[in-house]
Amino acid sequence: MKNTLPAFFILFAAICWGTTGTTQALAPDTAHPIAVGATRLAVGGSFLLIMVLLTGKLDLKNWPIKTTLVASICMALYQPFFFSAVTLTGVAIGTVVAIGSAPILSGAIEWIFLKKRPTQIWWYSTSLSILGCLLLFITKGSVQADPFGVLMAIGAGLTFACYTVVSRSLVERYSSLSVVAIVFILSAIFLAPLLFIFDMSWILSVSGVTTSLHLGIVATGVAYLLFAKGLAKVSSSTAVTLALAEPLTAAFLGVFFLGEKLTSTSWLGVILLLCGIGILIMKPQKSQSSKQVEEVL
Repeated sequence: MKNTLPAFFILFAAICWGTTGTTQALAPDTAHPIAVGATRLAVGGSFLLIMVLLTGKLDLKNWPIKTTLVASICMALYQPFFFSAVTLTGVAIGTVVAIGSAPILSGAIEWIFLKKRPTQIWWYSTSLSILGCLLLFITKGSVQADPFGVLMAIGAGLTFACYTVVSRSLVERYSSLSVVAIVFILSAIFLAPLLFIFDMSWILSVSGVTTSLHLGIVATGVAYLLFAKGLAKVSSSTAVTLALAEPLTAAFLGVFFLGEKLTSTSWLGVILLLCGIGILIMKPQKSQSSKQVEEVL
């Protein structure tokens, strides 16, 4: 059980992320998706900063500034990339391309830059999970394969993959709480200008406050802290594949809270996703000390 605990940390993080779609669906109609993403980072970053200050775990001595900036920029870019993809090419294609490309890109980055070839178990698990994700979303939403939207979705997958690989080098050396607190407060600062571009009056409503707090504290602060804790013991490529539990959670929440229905194809996708994730949990990889990403950057 102890060996699988890091994997479960990542699964719990993915479950928290999976609540994002349902929460946004219940947000005020005037809330622009990109503004919601910027607010999410602002609240999440502030929450994590308060937590690290209260626990006294913030230690900036010999902190790798370059690596931290790369992780922060990746997380900041992920928000507009993903929300733009969903807006341009629809929820179905935008989500499948973004979430499905992340594990492949993460594995490629590890292979090319860190010289860590993905294991055979990873290939089986990732293939099953991506196929499951495709089947789960193939019947959801309108299908309009906008080329620029697809490009934005790949950008979202790439930035999340890069964030994961870079963050792993940080959590191997520093406390998870310190890492996510610094990275997310910087990401929030990078996206802060967006808060002055879009209409933010929605945030003053009850549903606006509720949405902001849930997305910031649960779906960002708590989720990424758990993800970082798991990432310290799990390879980046494996972590991103386990994170595919996010669409699984979103699908179930859509059924129970938004009145959505899953087709037989979608249920097959659910089964494949569960099988793919289960493979990684039942046979976790041994922790390996990877080369520091700073050497590559």
